[in-house]
Amino acid sequence: MEKTGIVHDGVSIKIYDTEDPEKVIISFTDEITAYKKIKKAVIKGKGKYCNGISCEISRILQENGVPTSFIEKLSDTEQLCWKTSVIPMEVIVRNVIAGSMAQRLGLEEGIVPKEPVYDLCYKSDILCDPLINDSQALAIGLVSQEELNQIYSMTQKVNAVLVPMFKSIGITLVDFKTEYGHMPDGSLVMSDDITPDSARLWDIATGQRLDKDRFRHDNGKVGEAYKDVYERLTNREKFL
Repeated sequence: MEKTGIVHDGVSIKIYDTEDPEKVIISFTDEITAYKKIKKAVIKGKGKYCNGISCEISRILQENGVPTSFIEKLSDTEQLCWKTSVIPMEVIVRNVIAGSMAQRLGLEEGIVPKEPVYDLCYKSDILCDPLINDSQALAIGLVSQEELNQIYSMTQKVNAVLVPMFKSIGITLVDFKTEYGHMPDGSLVMSDDITPDSARLWDIATGQRLDKDRFRHDNGKVGEAYKDVYERLTNREKFL
């Protein structure tokens, strides 16, 4: 499958059109950013680890009845996906209080809520992806009520599949974000990758952070942490 033009020239992810108008190639780079791209670095092997993690999670979700845009892994750093019309809204799932929610509400990180928390964010670089509620998402026309219900249902299914899967390899899925989009036939699919760039992953035994927070907080060994997640995920049979 040949690339014919770039659709999204991001830092950590680049998306390319192909000769098939319904398919795109997603390419993961070794670059990493934080704090609205103010902090930047290159982490050797990061693209390989994120692509491998994303592909494996997509396969697991598809096997468990969650539709995604993923088609197949093309190489260490690239995957083929269906081209979707992405809804400009992120869904953040919080199984453990951490990050911006802890800061916003003055809570200690590590608190486990009685039920997972679901936040919506309006995707806008200019506005820095502000939090919105259900009625605002409906009012500005991001989704219909039916679509919103479907998104919540699918997100709950994603969480229900991934929490025990990560637990089986000794990792707590603290939180993650995802996005949804429409296929050409109008059906809704998960159209985002889940990697240590977009999810918080804590080692159950040690509490060690295995995600982008290591880069944010200058904890070091970022590549080693991503590699650890990649190796556990792609060798799950060792933990069974």
